[in-house]
Amino acid sequence: MPTQTLLEHLRATIWGRVLSREEMARVEADCFEQFVPKGGFVCRKGEALENWVGIIEGLVKINNFSPSGKSVTFTGVTAGGWFGEGSLLKDAVRKYDVMALRDTRVARMPRATFEWLLEGSLPFNRFLLMQLNERLGQFIGQVETDRMLDVDTRVARCLAAMFNAHLYPGVEPLVGLSQEEIGYLSGASRQRVNGALQLLEKAGLVRLDYGGIRVLNVEGLREFQA
Repeated sequence: MPTQTLLEHLRATIWGRVLSREEMARVEADCFEQFVPKGGFVCRKGEALENWVGIIEGLVKINNFSPSGKSVTFTGVTAGGWFGEGSLLKDAVRKYDVMALRDTRVARMPRATFEWLLEGSLPFNRFLLMQLNERLGQFIGQVETDRMLDVDTRVARCLAAMFNAHLYPGVEPLVGLSQEEIGYLSGASRQRVNGALQLLEKAGLVRLDYGGIRVLNVEGLREFQA
């Protein structure tokens, strides 16, 4: 797949397509790109909030640590996704870490630009309202999954969650996630993920292809329960 430039990424976003020419011109002038290597931090817990963040290319996980030191992953963000708007709206320090699960190119919109759009662009506000609503639904579903469902079902729901057209507009049927990455996002070992994927493949919901997992039935993954 051809590498997308920062400007191409901004113009292709759901929110970028509804901005006025003046608004888009300021966004293009103010936003900047950062490269974060695999294992590096995109954002750190406790830091001041200076940017709204998007993923041009790569994969990140949003996570935190319990008092006992256990890592808790809230969600992953793939190419095309943006995050951090809730923290910017609350004007609080960041409550979580964001780590790159592979080499990742990040787009950053300065706080001043984000607030300028918030104050003057009705379409941008509509986008944020939908974004927050989709994110809330995602986390409610994740709480149910983590508390009530087995690993096989968690893996199925993890894959299905990638197919949210608002949060992850760039995802295609061949999901380029490794079994290790799925393990990080679903809270399971790589070996356990492998077993779950084989079960899902036998059920006709996915196919294990070279370079990733081909999703054959998104609704089936959403409804799957072992």
